[in-house]
Amino acid sequence: MTGNEPMRDQAIAWAVRTGDPAFDDWDGFTRWLEADPAHSNAYDKVVAAVGEAVEAVPPTPKAENDDMPAEGPTRRRWIGGAAALTLAVVAAFGAWQFRGGSYTVETAPGEVQLVKLDDGSQIAVAGGSRLVLDRNDPRVASLEQGQALFTVIHDVSAPFRVTVGDDTLVDVGTIFDVKRAKGALSVAVSEGAVVLNPEGQNAHVARGQMLTLDTASGRYRLGEIVTEEVGEWREGRLTYHDAVLADVATDLSRATGLTFEVAPSSAAHRVSGSILVEPIRTDPQTLGPLLGLAVRRDGKVWEIEAN
Repeated sequence: MTGNEPMRDQAIAWAVRTGDPAFDDWDGFTRWLEADPAHSNAYDKVVAAVGEAVEAVPPTPKAENDDMPAEGPTRRRWIGGAAALTLAVVAAFGAWQFRGGSYTVETAPGEVQLVKLDDGSQIAVAGGSRLVLDRNDPRVASLEQGQALFTVIHDVSAPFRVTVGDDTLVDVGTIFDVKRAKGALSVAVSEGAVVLNPEGQNAHVARGQMLTLDTASGRYRLGEIVTEEVGEWREGRLTYHDAVLADVATDLSRATGLTFEVAPSSAAHRVSGSILVEPIRTDPQTLGPLLGLAVRRDGKVWEIEAN
């Protein structure tokens, strides 16, 4: 089951309900829209698909003894039936096959999903991530949130492109890991190479290198990385070398499905070490001795702080 199916089903349900003239739960609908920015996009896609189907419906023929306009209640009932049928088809096939051929793969925190593309390439999508792909062009992807590992079939004539906000990564090789965080983008390469913004910085990231970009300033830095550590989150391991604790908390939340936050006094604290995800998911306090941290529970949140 793909990560966006529950959202799709909710969008379809809301589209059916809001299309009913008797619908009056606008407060509930508004709360659902505001709960996640992706909800509005999902709902708009469903409504757009139904609208296109409705536009294709021919007007109901007017009987000779019928003084009611062709666009009266009979027409509206016909459209209502067509719209319901369209929604049922969308629900049955479970695909975002709307205008442009784009579709979204969205994972819940703690979930990892493998996507196989038509050209033979594969993308492992980390938990708490959102990736937009195109059925009409398997050589493009857009990482809207989170992290993904790309294993690409290299084609000189059709380079694989990944957009991350306003930035573009162009494949010059095979395997690379991309992470999108607030105000930052990182890419680590274990095979081949990647170019950041060919029309801009034109920064070349080779095997065994990691590039970190400040998306606001456009400044970046290159560093060395152990190739075996690239994408190791797929196997349930996270390794850090002088990493900011706030980034560790984000990674742990994405990998475990739990919520980790950093005490304000430790936001800039840096740590190094390698940890297995599953034991921390079972008992978050085991993180403490591994990275020299204090781990406390506050309701549904696990707060981490430097000792």
